Amino acid sequence: MASLQISGSVKFEPLVGFNRIRYFRPIGSLGFPRFRRRFSIGRPLLLRSFSSFSGDKIGESDGDEKGFIADAERDGSGSVLGFQLTPPGDQEIFSTSTGEITHQEEKKEAIDETVMADFGVPGNRAVEEGAAEVGIPSGKAEVVNNLVFVTSEAAPYSKTGGLGDVCGSLPIALAGRGHRVMVVSPRYLNGTAADNNYARAKDLGIRITVNCFGGSQEVSFYHEYRDGVDWVFVDHKSYHRPGNPYGDSKGAFGDNQFRFTLLCHAACEAPLVLPLGGFTYGEKSLFLVNDWHAGLVPILLAAKYRPYGVYKDARSILIIHNLAHQGVEPAATYTNLGLPSEWYGAVGWVFPTWARTHALDTGEAVNVLKGAIVTSDRIITVSQGYAWEITTVEGGYGLQDLLSSRKSVINGITNGINVDEWNPSTDEHIPFHYSADDFSEKVKCKMALQKELGLPIRPECPMIGFIGRLDYQKGIDLIQTAGPDLMVDDIQFVMLGSGDPKYESWMRSMEETYRDKFRGWVGFNVPISHRITAGCDILLMPSRFEPCGLNQLYAMRYGTIPVVHGTGGLRDTVENFNPYAEGGAGAGTGWVFTPLSKDSMVSALRLAAATYREYKESWEGLMRRGMTRNYSWENAAVQYEQVFQWVFMDPPYVS
Repeated sequence: MASLQISGSVKFEPLVGFNRIRYFRPIGSLGFPRFRRRFSIGRPLLLRSFSSFSGDKIGESDGDEKGFIADAERDGSGSVLGFQLTPPGDQEIFSTSTGEITHQEEKKEAIDETVMADFGVPGNRAVEEGAAEVGIPSGKAEVVNNLVFVTSEAAPYSKTGGLGDVCGSLPIALAGRGHRVMVVSPRYLNGTAADNNYARAKDLGIRITVNCFGGSQEVSFYHEYRDGVDWVFVDHKSYHRPGNPYGDSKGAFGDNQFRFTLLCHAACEAPLVLPLGGFTYGEKSLFLVNDWHAGLVPILLAAKYRPYGVYKDARSILIIHNLAHQGVEPAATYTNLGLPSEWYGAVGWVFPTWARTHALDTGEAVNVLKGAIVTSDRIITVSQGYAWEITTVEGGYGLQDLLSSRKSVINGITNGINVDEWNPSTDEHIPFHYSADDFSEKVKCKMALQKELGLPIRPECPMIGFIGRLDYQKGIDLIQTAGPDLMVDDIQFVMLGSGDPKYESWMRSMEETYRDKFRGWVGFNVPISHRITAGCDILLMPSRFEPCGLNQLYAMRYGTIPVVHGTGGLRDTVENFNPYAEGGAGAGTGWVFTPLSKDSMVSALRLAAATYREYKESWEGLMRRGMTRNYSWENAAVQYEQVFQWVFMDPPYVS
């Protein structure tokens, strides 16, 4: 029977499954584009060493001493959970890139637990649950999954904002709770010291071919196992250029659609072709796709895999970090995406009349994020407030009606923070340390910051800080307008950030005009950001919209009181101060002002400064409540696990 090829090197052949029901299986997904062989459950398949893949020799394993035995592990429905790859006669787990026993041995037990649980066989996890019943906490998830994060950035490898923080920290928290976690992102090389972030990542020796943009593109995979997570980097020459992940000083890269289309195709293949720790992740994976850059993944699952019996038990969750960026390109680029022609409707988009460039413009375009919203099984935003805002005209950016139609599967989960990196009792970037039990040293951090910045050393003077991009979204124009009014008051103001050149120039002029009250640091510096967070009394965040926001969480962790505009995650995480609550003991962690205006912002700042000067006991209560809030990633991970359970309760949204 002839094989069927639908994309790149992926070939499909009939396979006998449970009860001899025939369905299609991607033989090419194992990495063998020209190797076709029918196999069934229980029959081990001898594979050639992955480090020796090249050309037509791929899959010629007869007599190869470096061959591996591949045993397909399947669940009750016939879905492949993974392939165990072991050298003949040896049951140890070997590194597929070096041939040596590696730390991946430690992962085998967790993977075995998943397999045994799916077949109803009790494992070590059942023992842990029994221990929990007698009061011994396990800290593990009740149900573990194979999780595949797909993202354009992940700290510390690549980062431009909150997306990098989330995809660099949440996977580690989930892995710590027992899940098997892979993060797939590009391997950016820009010729700077940041290239060293990938120094430990090893070439897996696996190449796949992706058909898109009118041709065949070969990509490879690099891998690093760190903190319980498989960090997988897709390598292609389009990721090797100066600048950040999205552009350079001249603007956004013109081929970003191409670069992230490659990422999505490679991410769909990774669970099938990469034998990490001796096992592939297999078909029963849960994809967590982040923003438009990964938005093609749920579309590919529905359009190119499930019709052939592949990934029929996989699920996808779209995580929206910023709806303003949607991956919109001209309609003519649809053929570049590597999707079947009949799936144009999933990504087809028409701009409203007022947004078109001229009278003859039809407004037709492709919108990758729209396609992800249409095809993903569930949707998560990075705060509960933002989950509601994206369904409104003001916050929906043209997608509000579509999102409203799917609001039953939208959940908001507030981002966490790295509580080890942001810890005032151990922070290596600040000169003095303190905690919620004793924050007497915080004022010394303030005095040290005043000295470092050349401001008068006045511990009694309220010090206001701002850390962030200098752009319209962050409300910098509001701060600029309110500057003269604020400088009349007895305060000090320090700002750290970069962005719009006109705001950078304004910061410099403010510093020249108000030498004893204002300091502006153009650029971004991690140690300085820690010292400002620890040294200031108040952190100002007048953002027009803020899907989650992290700086207010850092501030509360350091006993610095946030004054924020009531939007998105800011409204969710900052509780407005009420001095009369709790029998006069007070409640709240900061000030939330609305509407977004100069007067309301200045009033909130003046109220905060007056509380700092005149009501020390109330101020200390604000500090203590903020410092004891739990915004750890472990807390967020538990909430994600609830969504993981829901997503598998129903069949795939698009089957």
